[in-house]
Amino acid sequence: MDIMIAVQDACVSGQWLTAIILSLCCFLPSCLPAGQTVDYSSVESVVSRQGDTALLRCYLLDGISKGAWLNRSSIIFAGKDKWSVDSRVSIVSSVGDKHEYSLQIQKVDVFDDGQYTCSIQSERNPRPKLLNLIVKVPPKIYDISSDITVNEGSNVSLICTASGKPEPSISWRHITPLAGEIQARKYDSGEYLNITGITRDQAGDYECSALNDIASPDTRAVKVTVNFAPAIHEMKSHGVGLGRTALLRCEAAAMPSPTFEWYKGEKRIIKGQDIDIKSLSSRSVLTVTNMTEDRYGNYTCVASNKLGMANASVPLIQSELMTEEEVTLILSSWRPGM
Repeated sequence: MDIMIAVQDACVSGQWLTAIILSLCCFLPSCLPAGQTVDYSSVESVVSRQGDTALLRCYLLDGISKGAWLNRSSIIFAGKDKWSVDSRVSIVSSVGDKHEYSLQIQKVDVFDDGQYTCSIQSERNPRPKLLNLIVKVPPKIYDISSDITVNEGSNVSLICTASGKPEPSISWRHITPLAGEIQARKYDSGEYLNITGITRDQAGDYECSALNDIASPDTRAVKVTVNFAPAIHEMKSHGVGLGRTALLRCEAAAMPSPTFEWYKGEKRIIKGQDIDIKSLSSRSVLTVTNMTEDRYGNYTCVASNKLGMANASVPLIQSELMTEEEVTLILSSWRPGM
């Protein structure tokens, strides 16, 4: 008797499996009768983000119907029997709803994308439910130009490429600090940013942003350094009386930072007794203490770097209008780097 029951169960299982395979065949064009097509307009779309848990909902018709889940041509579940070796997939049911027969996919990824079939086998005929799983992927910049240093007037080409689904749009902006605030200039969208004849004002950070409708944009930046020859934009002196302290200041814009030299007439000035030279970044201050008659005259500042040089001159004259306190105050305000 037990043998007969086992044989009957085996036959039922075989019939059930056959029905599943036949139900799958219903969606393969090669198996359809002549003139018959699948109504893809009834396909339900399920959208999930990469890494999330996707839930494909399906419900059995009654207490005696059975279900199966298929992905393309592969059986995932036959009833409650799992055929897939993927540990991420499972059958879930709502509490108190014994008819729910939904497929759950944890940590969904792009390779899960595609059509799924929930085949419901009743006593009369299979009733399929088609679902299209769409896996969207947040934008991710995977390649961007390295920081670069160029000479003024050069052509610059930056590249930024990103992945995502839908394909992300890419935009650029130039970020520069100005008067304590961040100023940004936007450029046309695209993977490539081309700058013809770059100027010193165009140095700074170039931010690439990749955006789609899934998550916040992914951003990365390229630093562009523009080298240029020195240009002296300020040269000052304050005349003083004999025995007092004279100050001369020279400021120059350059990249890389310039080196400074001072001359009186044709003779280069060297630090020594009563003479001090302090230079830092874009500024140099010449201090002459205990002024004597022979130290009045024309002074020249020379700023140079690997791209060129610039010079400017200013006369240092005798004057009794400034007090020693005023000289000290000016000296403190002229500290290099201020």
